[in-house]
Formats: sequence, structure tokens, C-alpha cells
Amino acid sequence: MKGNQNPLLIRVSTVPLSLHKLLKGQMRYMQENGFMVHLVTSPGPEIEAVIESEGCGLTRISMTRNITPVQDLFSLIRLWFLFFKMKPAIIHTHTPKAGLLGMLAATLAGVSVKLHTIGGLPWMESKGIKRMVLKQVERLTISLSTRVHVNSQHLLNFICSEGLGTTPSKLKLIGHGSSNGIDTGYYSRARVSLEQVDELRWVSKLQNNSFVWLFVGRIVGDKGILELLEAFLHVHAQHPDDQLWLVGPFEEKDRLKPSLLNAIEQNKNIITWGYRDDVRPFFAAADVLVFPSYREGFPNVPMQAAAMECPMILSNINGCNELVENNVNGILVPAKNPDALADAMIFLRRNPELCKYFTGNSLDIIRQKFSNQAIWRLLADEYKELLATHKKLKNA
Repeated sequence: MKGNQNPLLIRVSTVPLSLHKLLKGQMRYMQENGFMVHLVTSPGPEIEAVIESEGCGLTRISMTRNITPVQDLFSLIRLWFLFFKMKPAIIHTHTPKAGLLGMLAATLAGVSVKLHTIGGLPWMESKGIKRMVLKQVERLTISLSTRVHVNSQHLLNFICSEGLGTTPSKLKLIGHGSSNGIDTGYYSRARVSLEQVDELRWVSKLQNNSFVWLFVGRIVGDKGILELLEAFLHVHAQHPDDQLWLVGPFEEKDRLKPSLLNAIEQNKNIITWGYRDDVRPFFAAADVLVFPSYREGFPNVPMQAAAMECPMILSNINGCNELVENNVNGILVPAKNPDALADAMIFLRRNPELCKYFTGNSLDIIRQKFSNQAIWRLLADEYKELLATHKKLKNA
């Protein structure tokens, strides 16, 4: 940095989808509020959309989401060389692999301010040696960081209880939770036309008095797809015209069992829509979001549903239970419990007045606590505070 040049902030994510969807708008905000921003991520189809949306420079460095020692070493060397050449004031990483490699490379390059965001812990659902290895990787990432943002209070408490936060002052929750907040101007029923809603209901051949149970997210096991299917079949036995809409990609890495895939494909009342860049029409057309995930940091989909005034049934897990208070702005059910999930679905179907009550409360909570502008402002202030602290220590 020279003269009055703004401090350089480098944000690193394993895949560009995280920058495009989970952090959208944040990097442009930082550029407009005192920072130069450069992005680092793996090659991917969302790259051009990220550059256009955020207005930042971007370097492509391949990083895998799996344990790949040889590839990881090459990625580490490339990150170190980039950081050494660009001399950033701050490195801020997201996702587990980018966190480990980014913190290692930043330390080797002598970067003073290193932040990492934990938005979830994949090893929570792992067992045996894999769990132990992933847990130690997380511990190393935290130890190398100047500060670690955890995007939900329950997740922060869990990390501390597992002994990963050996320096508790390193761990911090920004605002009330979430990595990026939500744009309530974009996620609004007013931004979806009746024609869009009618088209979805026409394409799916929905009957007038039918319910649409909606799931949005990756179609993988740890999102509770098995339990969702079992619960829907129970509801469907009583309400044969109801439909289950699955909006999101099927993934090869965490591919569902063939029997489950076949059950989804063979049921004409289960509609798979694939990945959609704009999910707002689905929230507006559906009756209830059902999100039976096993683990989350602070989930974006329920925030979107709340802003779109779509009633919610969520797993009683980290993040979800910080957005929803049971029977106040949604229903919480135990994770991995299809019977409890089915009971909640039938209960809400029989009590439509509760849907209006829930959505009104959810919209108020979203606007008061989870505005993206509020979270961006807090993060920018923290960057400046950490830089000021480092400057004082350097000059002491």
C-alpha cells in the first residue's frame, strides 16, 4: 500500500457459487466503503456473474472440496505467491478448504490481518477418522486466524464446547447471525408477478385446493431429503392432490441412494425443478417451505422464505432455531424424524390461520435483525478496527 491508496482486501472461497449466492453484494459494498477488493476462487460457471455483480478483480486458483494432498499443495503455493505479490492488508476466507489453504498461505506471506468465516461444520455429520481429520483441520484454520466469524450463536457455542476455540476472543458473531444478511428489497412478494405464480402452478398441473410443500437447496442426504419424502408420502395419503416441489441441484458427490432417486422420479406429485437462479417465484407460489436439514451454519433459504412471506417448517438445529421461534414465526421439528415432520405438516395444513400469523412475525424479524446492509456495515467497521489495532501494535 502506498500513499492514500485504500487497503487491499482479498476474499477467498473454494467455489465461485459461494461468492455469487452466499455473499452477493458484500464485496461491492466494501469497495464503495474504503477498500480495494480482489477475489480468489476456483474456476466455475458463476465467475463472470461474480465479476459483473461485485465489480472486483478475480484470480482463478483451483481448490477442491475433498482431501487431495497433491492438488492442495499446488493450490497453497499459488495462493502464497499471489498474496506475496499483491501484499494485501486483509485476507478473509470462506468455506473449509479455502479457509485452511488461505490461512496457511496468508501466514507464510506475512499478512497481518487474517479472517475466516465458519458457516457450517461438515464434520458434524462425519464419523471415525474422517471426523477427527476434518476437526483438526478446523482447529488449525482457527489457530492461524486473527479472528473467526461464526455465523450463528449456537454454532459458536458448539465450537467452543468442542474445544476448537482455544482463544475465545478470536471467535465472534456478527450482528444477530448470518454471513451476509438478506436484501429484503429483492426478496419480496411484490417483486413476483401473478403471471409467474400462475405459470408455475399451471406447469405443475396443480389442483385449486392443493398444497405445495416446497424444498429449496441441494438435493443431498444431509438436507433431510429422505425424511422429507417419508413425511410427504404420509401427508399425501390424506391429501392426494398435494405436491412436493424440489428446487435445487442433484449432486454427484453426495448422490442420493438409487431407491430414493427412483421414488422421487416415479411419484407424479413430486416435481423436481433443478437449479434456479431466481427462486422467488417458487416461494410466492408455494404454501409452506419444509427444510429438514441435519446441519447448518445460518441458513439462507429460510431467510429468503421469511422475507418472501412463505410459512416455514424447519429442523430444530443450529441457525434454524435462531431464525425461527417455535410456534411464533414457524414450526421447529427434531432433525431426522419423519414422523414429527409429517405431524407438523398436517398440523399446519389444518390451521391455515397460523400461516398468516407466522409470516407476519417472520417478516418483522427479518427486517429488524437480518438486513444485509446492517451486516455489511458491521463487517466494514471490524475490518477498520483490526487494521487500526495492527497499526498501533506495529508502531508501539
